Amino acid sequence: MLVQGWMTGEVVTVDEETSMMKASIIMKERKIRSLPVVDKNGRLVGIVSDRDLRDAAPSKATTLDVYELNYLLSSMKIKDLMTRNVVFVRPDETVEFAAILMLENKISALPVINDKGDMVGIVTQTDIFKVLINITGVYTGGIQFAFSLEDHPGSIKETADVIRSYGGRIVSILSTRETAEEGRRNVYIRCGVLPEDKLRSLVKELEDKFVVLYTSKDLLDEVEKRRARIA
Repeated sequence: MLVQGWMTGEVVTVDEETSMMKASIIMKERKIRSLPVVDKNGRLVGIVSDRDLRDAAPSKATTLDVYELNYLLSSMKIKDLMTRNVVFVRPDETVEFAAILMLENKISALPVINDKGDMVGIVTQTDIFKVLINITGVYTGGIQFAFSLEDHPGSIKETADVIRSYGGRIVSILSTRETAEEGRRNVYIRCGVLPEDKLRSLVKELEDKFVVLYTSKDLLDEVEKRRARIA
């Protein structure tokens, strides 16, 4: 999946002369964690994160009174605390590559820059989460089986055929060798919900024929129950 299919195209930006206080207000109102900084020609010159603002803010233990504090926050400019060496991604690069850039650089958002150097969007950790949900199909497939299979042609099909024989509608299949034992691969198959009696019989047959790492049911009804509540 390419970044251009998941990025946000309408990007909220600030210029170098924007005050720290205004940038903080923008982030809070827009519920965003990063702000690209552009020059008068609209070219990207830096980026500022909510962490940058927190690190630059005076301590709660400061001896400044409220008027002095407000003056300090309004007089401090974004150009004084933004990151100038911006890590970026291109629209035709993959979301997986964007995730690596975020992980390796310990950042939560990447400006998307085209071949002309123009900023055309931004991709965030939230966008990466959306991709994960999309490719796994968790909203439509509530049961996941994890296997350690021999790494030979047809091993995944053998497993999937057993699941299908019980009426399991396969939603996604993911496979990796990175965390598997030598000569094996870990395979994760997600399928639609099955009646409990069929599921029990299916699990038993799978455990008899293959190495089952786990079987897990995602109860989507729990999402609403566990939603964060703001007092």
